[in-house]
Amino acid sequence: MKEVGKSYLNELNDVQRQAALCIDGPVMVIAGPGSGKTRVLTYRIAHMIHSGINPGQILSLTFTNKAAREMKDRIEKVVGTKAHRVWAGTFHSIFAKILRVEAHRLGYPNDFTIYDTDDTKSVLAEIIKHLNLDKKVYAPGLVRARISAAKSNLITPKAYASNDELMAYDRMNRRPMIHVIYEKYVAKCKRAGAMDFDDLLLQMFRLLYQNPDNTREKYQNQFKYLLVDEFQDTNYLQYEILKLLTVYPGSQQNICIVGDDAQSIYSFRGATIENILHFETDFPDLKTFKLEQNYRSTQFIVDAANEVINHNKKQIHKKIWTDKSDGNKIKVIKTMTETEEGKRVADTIIEQKNRFNLSNRDIAILYRTNGQSRVFEEQLRKYNIPYRVYGGLSFYSRKEIKDLIAYLRLTVNDKDDEALKRIINYPRRGIGDTTLDQLSSIANDNELSMWEVLNSVSLNGRNKKSLGDFVNLIRAFKQKAATSDAYEIASYIYRNSGIEKLLKEDKSPEGEGRIENVISLLDGIQEFVQEDEVVDGEPLSTDRSLSAYLQSISLMTDADEKETDPDYVTLMSVHAAKGLEFKSVFVVGLEENLFPSYQSLMESNSVDEERRLFYVAITRAEEYLCLTYANSRYQYGQTRFNDPSRFLEEISEHNLDTLITISKKPSFAEPKILGNFKPLNSRKPAISINPADFVASNPTDIKPGMEVIHLKFGQGKVLTVDERLVATIMFDGLSDAPEKRIMLQFAKLQIVE
Repeated sequence: MKEVGKSYLNELNDVQRQAALCIDGPVMVIAGPGSGKTRVLTYRIAHMIHSGINPGQILSLTFTNKAAREMKDRIEKVVGTKAHRVWAGTFHSIFAKILRVEAHRLGYPNDFTIYDTDDTKSVLAEIIKHLNLDKKVYAPGLVRARISAAKSNLITPKAYASNDELMAYDRMNRRPMIHVIYEKYVAKCKRAGAMDFDDLLLQMFRLLYQNPDNTREKYQNQFKYLLVDEFQDTNYLQYEILKLLTVYPGSQQNICIVGDDAQSIYSFRGATIENILHFETDFPDLKTFKLEQNYRSTQFIVDAANEVINHNKKQIHKKIWTDKSDGNKIKVIKTMTETEEGKRVADTIIEQKNRFNLSNRDIAILYRTNGQSRVFEEQLRKYNIPYRVYGGLSFYSRKEIKDLIAYLRLTVNDKDDEALKRIINYPRRGIGDTTLDQLSSIANDNELSMWEVLNSVSLNGRNKKSLGDFVNLIRAFKQKAATSDAYEIASYIYRNSGIEKLLKEDKSPEGEGRIENVISLLDGIQEFVQEDEVVDGEPLSTDRSLSAYLQSISLMTDADEKETDPDYVTLMSVHAAKGLEFKSVFVVGLEENLFPSYQSLMESNSVDEERRLFYVAITRAEEYLCLTYANSRYQYGQTRFNDPSRFLEEISEHNLDTLITISKKPSFAEPKILGNFKPLNSRKPAISINPADFVASNPTDIKPGMEVIHLKFGQGKVLTVDERLVATIMFDGLSDAPEKRIMLQFAKLQIVE
């Protein structure tokens, strides 16, 4: 087509310009991080409109409505108000708009209701109850996840029931009736004239596949040009819909997908990397453009990203590059505990702000799981550094945390009416709002606390037993608290209040995240009990009661949530950080079994996704990147010792700054020497060493055959050292897995002379 009004195209580099100009036929744009893909998409659509294409025939699909709005605004600056006629939005919003017109062809009213997650769980709970099934086994959240996965893979209730693999899986997990629940759920939704979020995709597929009244041809003619952003995040069902709209006799297959296989990180939502890896198979006339210039990050960061992602086998090969100067090397911070990790990150943030004149908004802390935010929130508060938890609530504002803390508060202070109201029917005891209103009214009329009302008024009616059981439960907690430290009573309350049982019934990813958050809270209480804050050689406090703990966190849980100052440090999971960028990024918790996660270590495909997640994390940084890990971490109330993440080993020493060591005056107790230092018969006597006097040898001086000391593993012999300075060492005192592979630039080893 003729290039019209093309001055705006001069803002693109050569490859970006070629991708924007190629508007006919199938096109794949592989866009590396920071490569300007949004600009390419925007100018491509603008160029299509300038070239005479009807904007109403352009369908641009994104994964957030915000991205769609921003794209329309950018296009409008180039082509004017014609931009508003472009169909731009998320898969769900665009298909809901179409179904509002066409749903009657599928047996639904056009004004159908859209069920959210809570609606879905409520319907499922009713069905489970009607079928007399155990709601502990058939937890609504778990059943919902199974049904959602089935819909996303185009598996109907009938197909589900006839699928031997699915049925065998359900029988193995003692849930053989899921297919029956699925069938009844679909029927009930249809009777109610309702669709859930998955139905917005599934029913759109049905509309095109079954083709009532030639609707497929109608929308094939409507959408002559398709553009899909973040294509690596699409699932099987979304891709099948796209093919129905573009693959048919006589079609020019004008579909442009933009994405990066190296940033495919949402398999837990059903996304499949196979869609982008195999796109060329479905569209053999495909033209591919690779946006490999990174405009965001400095050379050291880009080089490290390339080194990491090259370890993945399944990928579309590309070489990301930048013309930015080398900048600052990547810092690696090793600490003894996660509390020290939080402190060192806070210290480094202050240092960066002073040295490089950074604002808080320039800085982000990225973690693998939301439960990790606690230690960083606590340290930032101590330093009066404003922060905001992005993509989720602040740790102490999360429902499951507030619920458990409400139990702790009521145990300590039974006059705390707000805590009582929060938990009197949580977990559910059949105490309704009417009863709660009556208790509140009596308390107000008589100037009593609600707890005093419960203990002084004769309880009658059907709630008598439930209220009595609640009173006895809190009394038992108060009695236990009188002789227990904060961790013992908090753990006891978590187990015996019913919260633990309730949370464990929800096997969905969200449910597992809530359990991780509660465990993180308990780990924090355990730290409070075991760690003395020392000032001038003396412990600041020896009170380890529940009351003392609640007092210690009171400033972390009250009313600065209304902070309006936009200058804050951002805390978020790596998943939530995708698409964002910051001058300075801290990627924390880089330990085996955490990042990569424990679950991912079972299969290589999952480790590859974890590596892509790490790739996303480090490419959020523009100028400063800091990677941190802790030798030990509280997990489930116990200290767990961790190896550094394998991903650290994949970054060459050339891209790393001098290792930042832990502070010489730690705020925690001195670490004990771990490992058995008993000499073997043919070895030199074991050396006794005080950690305070320990001096690590130069990593480059460590050679095969040498005896070395490690503070955690004890004394051992170096077997091999490879070109990456990764040593294999046999440690004397380790009965379990005595042979360790250790990265010398990170590990502290002292050569035995």
